[in-house]
Amino acid sequence: MKTVMKTVGAAALVLFLTACNTVEGAGQDIEAAGDKIEETADANKPE
Repeated sequence: MKTVMKTVGAAALVLFLTACNTVEGAGQDIEAAGDKIEETADANKPE
């Protein structure tokens, strides 16, 4: 039973760490897209 719990705990830890990296990467992608939108808006702003 202890071996099963250790295995489940290790699997949960791996999934948790993977999810953190995925969320961080998504945040960076969204930020980069926002920066490009802002640059495009500034370039096309009427004077």
